[in-house]
Amino acid sequence: MAIVDLVMPKMGESIMEATILKWHKQPGDSVKMDETILEIATDKVDSEVPSTAAGTITEILFKVDDVVPVGTVIARIDSAAAGNGAAPATQVAAAPQPVATAAPASSVPAATIAKTGNSFYSPLVLNIASKEGIGMAELENIPGTGNEGRVTKRDILNYVANRGAAPAPQVAAAPQPVAAPASPAATPAAAPAPFVAPGGNVEIIEMDRMRKLIADHMVRSKATSPHVTSFTECDVTNLVKWREKNKKVYESKYGEKITFTPIFVEAIVNCIKKYPMINASVDGDKIIVKKDINIGMATALPSGNLIVPVIKNAGTKNLLGLAKDVNGLANAARTNKLKADDTQGGTFTLTNVGTFGSLMGTPIINQPQVAILAVGSIKKRPMVLETEDGDVIAIRQMMYLSLSYDHRIVDGSLGASFLTAVANELEAFDIKREA
Repeated sequence: MAIVDLVMPKMGESIMEATILKWHKQPGDSVKMDETILEIATDKVDSEVPSTAAGTITEILFKVDDVVPVGTVIARIDSAAAGNGAAPATQVAAAPQPVATAAPASSVPAATIAKTGNSFYSPLVLNIASKEGIGMAELENIPGTGNEGRVTKRDILNYVANRGAAPAPQVAAAPQPVAAPASPAATPAAAPAPFVAPGGNVEIIEMDRMRKLIADHMVRSKATSPHVTSFTECDVTNLVKWREKNKKVYESKYGEKITFTPIFVEAIVNCIKKYPMINASVDGDKIIVKKDINIGMATALPSGNLIVPVIKNAGTKNLLGLAKDVNGLANAARTNKLKADDTQGGTFTLTNVGTFGSLMGTPIINQPQVAILAVGSIKKRPMVLETEDGDVIAIRQMMYLSLSYDHRIVDGSLGASFLTAVANELEAFDIKREA
C-alpha cells in the first residue's frame, strides 16, 4: 500500500485557512489524477481541490463546514490501488511530504499550536491575536464555536469587538484551557448575545457564507484603519463623448467592449505613479510601499454579494490590455469562474457606486490596502465655464469621486492631492485619442 497525503492547498499569499464546502469523493471511491475531490472556500473565492494521485480514497479527515489550516492533511489516497507503478506512487507521495510536516517542525507559532488539552489555533487566529495584543492566557479563555470547540476567526473578531465592553478574562481562569471553550460562562463578555426573535410582521434571513465573510471583512477594516474620506467632482464630458464615438469601433476592431472602468483604472494607475504612497500597506510600525500596481475592481455578483477581482500589473498595460482584463474578470465573476489567484495581491481598489445610481459614496478600505476610490454616476449638469469671452453656462457630464484612506499613513494633503490628480487626469482625457 502506497499512501499519499492530500493536503489543504495554499490558495494565495494571505490565505491561511479554508472551509470545506463539499466532498465529491468518499472513502472507498476511486479517483484519477487531477480529478476534483472536494470544494473549499476562503474569504476570497470558492475553489475545487484536485487529487494529487490516482488511486482509492482510504480516509477523509475533516467534515463539511470544518475550517482547516493550509498544509494540513485532509484525506489519504492509496495510490497502489491505481495499478502497477509503485515508483510513480512513491514519487507523488514524496511531493506533499514537506508541506504536511512543515507545520509541526516550524519554530514559528503560525503553523499549528497545541495548548493544554486538545485545543488548536489556526494561523489566521494567531495572527489576529498577535495584532490585537491578545496573549495565550487570554486566548485560551475565548469560547470557540468551531469543530471540537476550536476558536474561529469569527470568534476572535467578536471577542475583539466586545473586548472593551467588559473586564478582560481573569488569569485565574487560564488553568482551565479545555473547559474554557465549552463554557461560555467563563468569559461572559466574549459570548455572543442570544438571538431574540423580533416581534411584529418580519422575515428573518440567515446570512449566506459569503455575506458573513464580507461582514467580518468590513468590521475588521473599520477596526484596523482610521478612515477619512475626501470628495471632488470632475468634468468627464470629453471622456463620455470619446467612448460613445468609439465603443462600436473598439468592439469590431479588437473584439472587446470598452466600458468606463478601464479608463478609470488607467487614470488611477497614472496617478499612483505620481503618488506611490497611496499604493501601500501597513505592518505594525512599517510602511510597505508596493512597486507593482494591482488594481482591485469591486464587482457585484448575481447573488447581490460583492467580490474584488484584481487586475495584475495594471501599470504595465495600455487601455486595450486593461479592457481585456476588466471584461475577463467581470465575466468570470458573473459566471462563478474566478480562480483563487484572481482575487489576490490587490494594492488599490476601485468601486463604481454609480452603477447603482449613487452620486457618491464613502467606501470602506479593502484591507490590507490603505485607500479605495469610489466613482459616482455620471450626470448632465449646468456648469460655469471660463472662456476667452468670459464665463458661460454649458451642459456638461459631471461625476463625483470619493477617496477613503487610512489616516495612519495617508494624511489629508496626500489623500486630497491624489484624488485631485485623478479628477484632472479624467478631465484631460484626449477626445482625439485613437481607438
